[in-house]
Amino acid sequence: MERLYQKIDRRKSNTIKVGKVSVGGNSPISVQTMTNTITSDIKSTIAQIERVTKVGADLVRVSIPDQDSSKALKQISKKSKIPIIADIHFHYKRAIESAINGASCLRINPGNIGSKEKIREIIKAAKDNNCSMRIGVNGGSLEKKILEKYKEPNPEALVESALNNIKILEDNNFFDFKISVKASDIFLATKAYEILADKCMYPLHLGITEAGAKRTGSIKSSIGIGKLLLMGIGDTIRVSLSDEPEEEVRVGYEILQSLGLRHRGVRIISCPSCARQEFQVIETVKNLERLLEDVSEPITVSIIGCVVNGPGEATMTQIGITGGGKNTHMIYLDGKKNHRIKDKELVPYLEKLIRNKAKEISKNKI
Repeated sequence: MERLYQKIDRRKSNTIKVGKVSVGGNSPISVQTMTNTITSDIKSTIAQIERVTKVGADLVRVSIPDQDSSKALKQISKKSKIPIIADIHFHYKRAIESAINGASCLRINPGNIGSKEKIREIIKAAKDNNCSMRIGVNGGSLEKKILEKYKEPNPEALVESALNNIKILEDNNFFDFKISVKASDIFLATKAYEILADKCMYPLHLGITEAGAKRTGSIKSSIGIGKLLLMGIGDTIRVSLSDEPEEEVRVGYEILQSLGLRHRGVRIISCPSCARQEFQVIETVKNLERLLEDVSEPITVSIIGCVVNGPGEATMTQIGITGGGKNTHMIYLDGKKNHRIKDKELVPYLEKLIRNKAKEISKNKI
């Protein structure tokens, strides 16, 4: 028996390319993160990009605050297996250098760049190098005129800023861009996205910016991003955490998987454990998550410590285990009882089962 998901009708949007990744339209909702290394430290930045790639990042953004960073991008982009988004603020030459040096996308606010001529130069560099853009409106860095008009960041202010920037690109015959209207306040951000979604057909990049540390930020992002996704809004997401970027990717996939929008890797359904548990559920789950992080095939696994809910959950997963007492446990495969195990080390035993299932799924794709 498969788990049921509510069908979500996604908002119709244009499709753009960020390197090899399609964003918008019917493309899968992509997960991105951002490096926190010094970009000019090429070795460290590449190492971090390799780590986020391993856990499933589709896109990665790097900050380009100076010329050393834009120069480093030439080597970084060649080594990266996923498209690079260059994060640009104010300095138009950094944007041009990034496009030339291998960036697949420029995160930029045209209104902050300055003269129309500078904007035209950036657009030319983007066109010449097959580089898309993201208009990145942020509640914490709105234009002075917008703040003077609205007195404070609010949904209407974010949307007006976005529309102003959209017009600049459209007036220069550039349409390969996505848009974000982020804020650290969930209600401010989600309302801005709702309004903007009705005013344009460009792909939308979702995020609750400066969401906080791992626990707080994950909860805030899940509520804000999850609400918008349930409404069909959103084409790519980033979970902003004061944590390692790998964690942002993990949480991003959890949000998408929980809504049935994307399935990647091992999804474990487990009980919180209680006095009825017949094995150490919490430690088993922690160890399996760590060991199976490299598995990309979508697999559902239920790990339940007793027979109260275990059999029911196991019928809805590809691999399941229930605690049965006296160190004897029932193993379910594809929702059906398959065999009992006794006196086994559970973690290596389950890891082998799951990896074999991943190989089977991969083989059947060919």
